[in-house]
Amino acid sequence: MSVLRINGGQVGWTRGETWVDSGFAKAQSKTKLRPNKWAQSMGDEQITLLHIDGPDNNPDLPWEFSEANKAKVKGILPHYPSNYKQSAVIPLLDLAQQQHGGWLPVSAMNAVAKVVGVAPIRVYEVATFYSMFNRSKVGKYHLLVCGTTPCMICGSREIEGALLKHLGVERNVADYTNGSEGYTYNYYVGFCREDVTTQRVVEIVEMLRKGEKPPVGTQNPKRIMSGPEGGNTTLLSDPKPPPCRDLDAC
Repeated sequence: MSVLRINGGQVGWTRGETWVDSGFAKAQSKTKLRPNKWAQSMGDEQITLLHIDGPDNNPDLPWEFSEANKAKVKGILPHYPSNYKQSAVIPLLDLAQQQHGGWLPVSAMNAVAKVVGVAPIRVYEVATFYSMFNRSKVGKYHLLVCGTTPCMICGSREIEGALLKHLGVERNVADYTNGSEGYTYNYYVGFCREDVTTQRVVEIVEMLRKGEKPPVGTQNPKRIMSGPEGGNTTLLSDPKPPPCRDLDAC
C-alpha cells in the first residue's frame, strides 16, 4: 500500500481503490473513495511518504556536514568498496540526523546523495523506509509506542493511552512536542518483551524529564533480559562443547 499527503490530507491507495482522509485530493483515475481508517490508526510520520516543502524543510535551504562530521564521513566511506559508496547511505543519514537535532530535512538527504554519488530519490527511499530516520522535528526525547499484535496483547493500547494522557497530547499526528518529549506511534519496534506497564511508562517520562537514564531492557526487576521471573527453568547446566574429530587421527 502507498500513502501520501496532499494539502494537509492523507491519501492511500491499493488494488485500484483510493482513500481520502482529510484535505483535498484530485484522483485522476476512476477510483473508489472512502475514509482512510487505516491512516487514522497510525502516526502521520509513518505514512507521509510525499515530501511537502516548508519554511524549515525544503531543498533550497543550504545544508552540509560540519567540519568535524566531514572527517567522520571520510572515515565511514573506506568501509565500503569505492564503486559501491551508496552502501554508506544509512550511516551517513544517521550522522546527518545527529547533526541536525534528531531529524532529516530534505536538503540533508540531498547532501548525502551527493556524497555517495546517487540520485536523491535513492536516499529518500532509505529515509522513508526505516523508522529510525525522522523527517520532521522531534522532541529531545523521542518516545515510540509499538502497535503490532504481540505488543497489543501486552497492553500497548493502554500504555499509549496512559502516555498521551500524561503528556497532554492527542494521537494521529506525526510528532507531538510537549517540552522536551516527542511521541510517535510505530510498528515492529521489537520490544514486546520489556514489561512496560501504564504506571511504568509514566515513570519513564519523569525519569527523562529529570535527566535520568531509564534502564535498558525489561522493566521488570524480577527478570533478566527476556528470561522468566526467578531465572531459567530449562537449560540449567553448562552447555556441552560441540563434538570435534581428532584431525590427527584422520
